[in-house]
Amino acid sequence: KENFVPLTKLQFKPGINRDVTSYSNEGGWVDCDKVRFRQGYPEVIGGWEKYSPETYIGTVRGLHNWVALDGGDFLGLGTESKYYVEQGQQFYDVTPIRKTSTNSITFAATNGSSTITATDANHLAVQGDFVTISGATSLGGLVTAAVLNQEYQIDSVPTANTYTIIAKDTTGATVTANASDSGNGGSGVDGVYQLNSGLNTGVGGTGWGAGTWGRGTWGSAATQTVATQLRIWSHDNFGEDLLINPRDAGIFYWDKSDGLTSRAVNISTLGGASDVPTICKQVMVSDVDRHVIAFGADTINTGEQDPLLIRFSSQETATDWTPKATNTAGDLRIGAGSEFVRAVETKREIIIFTDSSMHSMQFIGPPFTFGIQPLATNITIMGPNAPVAVNDAIFWMGRQNFYLYDGQTKQLPCTVKERVFFDFDYDQADKVYGSAISEFGEIIWFYTSNTNSLANGGTGENDRYVIYNYQEGVWYYGDLGRSAFLDRGIRTFPIGAADNYLFNHETGYTDDGAVMTSRLESSPIDMGDGDFFTSIRRVIPDFTFNGSTTPDPTVNLTLQSNNFPGGNYLQTELSKVDRTATTTTVPFEQFTNKADVRLRGRAFTLKVDCATAGVRWRLGSPRVDLRQDGRR
Repeated sequence: KENFVPLTKLQFKPGINRDVTSYSNEGGWVDCDKVRFRQGYPEVIGGWEKYSPETYIGTVRGLHNWVALDGGDFLGLGTESKYYVEQGQQFYDVTPIRKTSTNSITFAATNGSSTITATDANHLAVQGDFVTISGATSLGGLVTAAVLNQEYQIDSVPTANTYTIIAKDTTGATVTANASDSGNGGSGVDGVYQLNSGLNTGVGGTGWGAGTWGRGTWGSAATQTVATQLRIWSHDNFGEDLLINPRDAGIFYWDKSDGLTSRAVNISTLGGASDVPTICKQVMVSDVDRHVIAFGADTINTGEQDPLLIRFSSQETATDWTPKATNTAGDLRIGAGSEFVRAVETKREIIIFTDSSMHSMQFIGPPFTFGIQPLATNITIMGPNAPVAVNDAIFWMGRQNFYLYDGQTKQLPCTVKERVFFDFDYDQADKVYGSAISEFGEIIWFYTSNTNSLANGGTGENDRYVIYNYQEGVWYYGDLGRSAFLDRGIRTFPIGAADNYLFNHETGYTDDGAVMTSRLESSPIDMGDGDFFTSIRRVIPDFTFNGSTTPDPTVNLTLQSNNFPGGNYLQTELSKVDRTATTTTVPFEQFTNKADVRLRGRAFTLKVDCATAGVRWRLGSPRVDLRQDGRR
């Protein structure tokens, strides 16, 4: 007669720990993807779906949501090529105009080619810029007036006075010139040039390799300053209007009352503009006192950028930047570090990051308006979008460490640091994008892995994330590419940007209707000190599938055993641990089925994975029939 052996309850420590050996992490989790921990137990994260079927041009590096006085809900988004304002799932191009050429453009075509060469003296365009052509006539053949009079993205810039475009018809199909296309497009051809485009990938230095391949011919002189850093936007609403700033460029103003088809304009062109910064690294509106603040700005009347200079407008105006005894405009200079990186506003202060220091900037009133105090030195920050503010605390990713400021600056203990920083593409550090998911008490950072680096044949774009749950003090991670992310705030769902689409997150449990795979793996569990062999005969899984959108939710549960830490695993798969379809009103835990297995080894691990769309699973405390089975 078989002796009765009680079931062993498996209880795991919450969070993932990859920074210790497998045996040292006994009773913990070692790997996961698209899993979060809530109240100490693991569950699948929410899925995502397209917010809008419409696409935008470029890769979004900044998102800002605000509500106008009439209740209109707007979202600003900036890419390397354009800036859009979104409302009602439609994207409106509000990219500022850099230059307008009047009656000055001519064209040349080659028989059998779709490339059109435009001549416009001193156009100052770079590859990837956008120009809208009007007033042209047919070149005489297939390149008609309708083909020429459109918005075009500049394909190449052979000289300071010419650039090329690829001819297309009104549907976007390529048009090839024929022998009859011998005209120059007529006289009176105008061109409206949008703000110079920026880089979509990080480059090192300003010499060989900096900039986009093909921006000039071999040995030719540069016709325009070529950006050597990623195009990153800062933006803030000034009342119901919007201030935007492409890093290391001017400050632009979008007036909501002018309508969604209007373009943002440089604030220096607005009425009453005085000593407006011509360049800065970030623009912000101070919520407490309504000053517009420009960080890393140029000095008054020189146009020379000071990477540590902070300038601010007079209160309640975006145009008056001239310091006077009768206003509150002025400036400050950061006293440590060599370059401003980012400013983040909390409820009580503005925290300023340089490349090696951190400072607090606060409104103190007249006569000085603002005061600045040093907080920390010898800190690091991964990029301009690495810090995340939650109430009065700021979390950020540094180089090789994570940090927290909550009145004091601290390093965050991190149990997945090696997993993140040992496979990190530092050439794309500026692409790191942090955000909160406040519903679950999470801070999420998206980053580019070295596996996905350009040097290793990848896309060079963000493909992974790491999460710190500040409510539970645990870490977890996964694979997901988002170039920008915004907590839900005004809108119902968090919003992520990827592949020219915006996505609502934490909705459903699919990858935009397709399967969203998830997985979880424990560290080895042994009996005693691992000196006994263990036999497992039964498993009673403890899952709940509440909230699943599929009528038959399933997960796969796998047990693996081995004899030594470096040994191979012997695997037994328990597939389709499911809910009885008829128990629609009763929690699954009351109808759990046991699984009979035969597994033997000194230690075993437990794996959970799901590859079924619409499954919301949560793991509790499974039981196993665990018996001592010899010692040798």
